Amino acid sequence: MKAGIHPEYREVVFQDVSSDFSFKTRSTIRTKDTITWEDGNEYPLVKVEVSSQSHPFYTGQHKIVDSGGRVDRFKQRYGKSGK
Repeated sequence: MKAGIHPEYREVVFQDVSSDFSFKTRSTIRTKDTITWEDGNEYPLVKVEVSSQSHPFYTGQHKIVDSGGRVDRFKQRYGKSGK
């Protein structure tokens, strides 16, 4: 690897602002904010709008669109037998 051309890969805290959920991971993202984590160390902070704690798919509030039966309803409505 060439020296000086790669971004710094470090531990970063991502915080979901809508659900007050935070998690620590490693990233190369740059940020000016910092936060003191549970271990007492200070880490860069990235604020996100959606995470697994607030996304409807993961919280069970996801609405599944019923696509089954659409072809049958079309055939009934317009008299197409498809044969």
